[in-house]
Amino acid sequence: MNLNNIQPAAGSTHNSKRIGRGQGSGKGGTSTKGHKGQKARAGYSQKIGFEGGQMPLQRRLPKFGFKNINRKEFRAINLDTIQTLIDTKNITGDITRDVLVENGLASKNELVKILGRGDLKSGVSISADKFTKSAEEAINKAGGKAITL
Repeated sequence: MNLNNIQPAAGSTHNSKRIGRGQGSGKGGTSTKGHKGQKARAGYSQKIGFEGGQMPLQRRLPKFGFKNINRKEFRAINLDTIQTLIDTKNITGDITRDVLVENGLASKNELVKILGRGDLKSGVSISADKFTKSAEEAINKAGGKAITL
């Protein structure tokens, strides 16, 4: 047995009847579309979500929530990430937005918020747009300063 002589099991395949090829084919005349009506016409297409005139699902359900146009998006950076940065890059001075941008933690136009996950062992001053209470306490406890821009 080779790939070139493999055949499907007997009776498992058959040719489908071609529609619209005359009455003798058994599927002539209306070409299986029935008599008249929108679906029997050429060019018929239905809107997505159309339910036959019934009120569609997306209109039955109520609207909820809203988008605050004054929302400020912050780039969240945790203390353990900053500690890793200090350990690997040997940063000893102040950590400013420029340092964070250089090391790929934020982009230059993003607002930065420091979060309190992890421990900070080195006493460095960190400049950011916002701090969580736990982050500020941890920075001060380590001997550094949290400077809000």
